[in-house]
Amino acid sequence: MLELLPVPPADPLWDLTAEYAADPRPERLDLVLGVYRDHTGVTPVMAAVKEAEIRLAERSGSKEYLGLSGNAAFNRAMLTTVLGTGTLTERATAVQTVAGTGALRLLADLVRQTRPGTTVWISDPAYVNHRPILEGAGLTVRTYRWLDPTGRSDATGMMEDLALAGAGDVVLLQGCCHNPTGADPSFETWEELAGLAATNGWVPFVDLAYHGLGDGLDADLRPTRMLAERLPEVLIAVSCSKNFGLYSDRTGCAVVVGSSARALRHVETALQNAARTLYSMPPDHGAAVVATVLEDERLRAAWRAELDAMRQRITADREDLVAHLGALGHERQARALAAQKGMFSMLPLGPEGMLRMRRRSGIYGTTAGRINIAGVPAHRIPFLAQGIADALRTPSAAETV
Repeated sequence: MLELLPVPPADPLWDLTAEYAADPRPERLDLVLGVYRDHTGVTPVMAAVKEAEIRLAERSGSKEYLGLSGNAAFNRAMLTTVLGTGTLTERATAVQTVAGTGALRLLADLVRQTRPGTTVWISDPAYVNHRPILEGAGLTVRTYRWLDPTGRSDATGMMEDLALAGAGDVVLLQGCCHNPTGADPSFETWEELAGLAATNGWVPFVDLAYHGLGDGLDADLRPTRMLAERLPEVLIAVSCSKNFGLYSDRTGCAVVVGSSARALRHVETALQNAARTLYSMPPDHGAAVVATVLEDERLRAAWRAELDAMRQRITADREDLVAHLGALGHERQARALAAQKGMFSMLPLGPEGMLRMRRRSGIYGTTAGRINIAGVPAHRIPFLAQGIADALRTPSAAETV
């Protein structure tokens, strides 16, 4: 049997990570994977998370199964965090998932159960795993424009393309800090999207993976809450990997907003059934940590302060990179980077330019041009700016051979 297995494509991000690990240059810089690193290059455990873990260890008495929906306290806390303390939570339900990736897949399965063959629209460019997850669930994928020629969010192109999305279609939107580009629409564009969805009858599917790392937690959640307030149905995939630093604990949540509590009567069961066939139930540790933090006023305030500090550090590093790149004579490229938000920036290099940057400077980003700005120690910003500038230079004859 196994000799009949076709050669599967390797994951491009992990391939680049392996290439970085094999690079002998001590000055090399890994900006491939989307993880936050502090000034020493370490991905830290947040202090609020550490305290919650200590509390859990002291009171833990059992590792018994929690059930297919996962940690109920976590689900309640996530509904309030994402949708606010108003009445929106009364027409929403949540199921704990294996990180944001699991939430994306469960919600994709829900769409397939509801309407097999549904078309889901994703941005171009998109998060590298969006298309495989959706197509793996048996859905049809189309794309809409995301970037204009200057590297900013292309509101006009996006609205023109999504005007073609019809009743019953689903549109996948990243709620903030777009991956891979860092380019977000204005709130006015979000409002236009809500109006278009109401007119044409398509359903927003919001991917929330970086809330708190763009303009602040409430500001980053504002578009998602607005969609939920104005539209009868919204699907939301939530990740706790970045804003709680729970990368390896795989903590996430699938949220469904319906027109009423009655409209949701079968949704949780459908999500549970999908989870049962994929992984049965999610691990509890990360969810228990998040629930402990969010249910305690002091811990919640401490977590938000840490999250704000992370966001401010990312913003300061991006501003520093923009300044250094401009000083090297690349003001146009620097202006595009200045408009981006969150963990990622899209460099104006393309595959050949990114290859030049790897070869010339040992700076690793994705082939498409994405770098993890949250992974750059502050003292390495000048080195990164110089590496980008060097990669923008015309390749030499030796490099084109």
